[in-house]
Amino acid sequence: MLFRYMLGCNAYGSVPTKFNGGLFTFDPVFVDEKQAFTPDYRKWGGGTMTAQNQRLVYWPMLKAGDFDMMDAQFEFYNRMLGNAELRSEVYWGHGGACFGEQIENFGLPNPAEYGFKRPDYFDKGVEYNAWLEYEWDTVLEFCQMILDRKVYNGDDITPYIPLIESSLRFFEEHYEYLASRRGCKSLDGEGHLILFPGSACETYKMTNNASSTIAALRVVLESYGQMPEMLAKIPPLPLRELEGRTMISPAKTWERINNVETPQLYPVYPWRIYGVGRPDLEIARNTYLYDPDALGFRTHVGWKQDNIWAACLGLTEEAYRLTSLKLADGPHRFPTFWGPGYDWTPDHNWGGSGMIGLQEMLLQTNGDEILLFPAWPQEKDIRFKLHAPGNTVVEAELRGGEVVDLKVLPENRRKDIVMNTSYIKR
Repeated sequence: MLFRYMLGCNAYGSVPTKFNGGLFTFDPVFVDEKQAFTPDYRKWGGGTMTAQNQRLVYWPMLKAGDFDMMDAQFEFYNRMLGNAELRSEVYWGHGGACFGEQIENFGLPNPAEYGFKRPDYFDKGVEYNAWLEYEWDTVLEFCQMILDRKVYNGDDITPYIPLIESSLRFFEEHYEYLASRRGCKSLDGEGHLILFPGSACETYKMTNNASSTIAALRVVLESYGQMPEMLAKIPPLPLRELEGRTMISPAKTWERINNVETPQLYPVYPWRIYGVGRPDLEIARNTYLYDPDALGFRTHVGWKQDNIWAACLGLTEEAYRLTSLKLADGPHRFPTFWGPGYDWTPDHNWGGSGMIGLQEMLLQTNGDEILLFPAWPQEKDIRFKLHAPGNTVVEAELRGGEVVDLKVLPENRRKDIVMNTSYIKR
């Protein structure tokens, strides 16, 4: 309940919490002395939602069991669906819903990010913005959250099916549309979409086949399971060799680097193509440990996900170090008022990414398997209660290096628990 209060959410609210302060903004001079405005001020404020930040507030609600709190964010997109589809129709003459990264309550890009001084020749449907141009895939994380909530809690997601289908369909129709205007074929030689120009987060720009976009399309389509013809058109994830190691590439090609995200690790989280107990774990670990950009961008600050990736890859010491830094007391009177990081104070996506990392250290799933303590230091005592798919709740206590208590509801899911044998009490 404390977390709900801090976020300013409730089960019946129609507006999602804002990642940059929730209800708890305060005099901005105490965050940045140059910002002499009222306590209502926040950077990236107003009605604008920033999807890359919002998602980190909502992903941890699945394992926390706060399913009812997610509706406000899902309804935010559902209400905007008509305008997002109209945007595709007006600008490009095709179907599908086009959602931007910085988006207003009515479903169109924030005007300042869209660009007030746009060249006449520039595509009217694209933000004239070095960070945001062609970044359209963030809605897919919320589509996956909807699908996951059904898997976790058995919820009826029928009202959101048009949102999921239209968000997916945009990529098929738009990139076939673009390819058909460059040449006589709308697909590549293997029958795959050519995702160009694209964007790997705000970082790798003018991409061809960004790994973050490919992973998103592949996983949402597989989870949804109703659009096999489109799934067959998704290209393979781009890999590359660096110093004799195979790694996930940010994209097949890109033209510049514009920010400090690490989208080449999005196939680890949120998309879980790689991870503990999954194929080709070494490829993902190589990316985390040796990719020069991944190393250069690494930190625990703000919306950074390094602690989450370390946990998902079973890098226990690294996950504990970074998550401990994330969840250390903030600089203000209330210890969870983190920030400003890259955004504002209190920074809920700082706390959200810390929560996700902690959850992933304690419990992960792979199909029906429930992986217990996949990245938790054996010498650290802890007790937790988390939710898992299939209306499952797991409670466990680790004390003195051994699991001394384990409860799994329903009981028939106990058979799916997979645990390091060194943690089992003899």
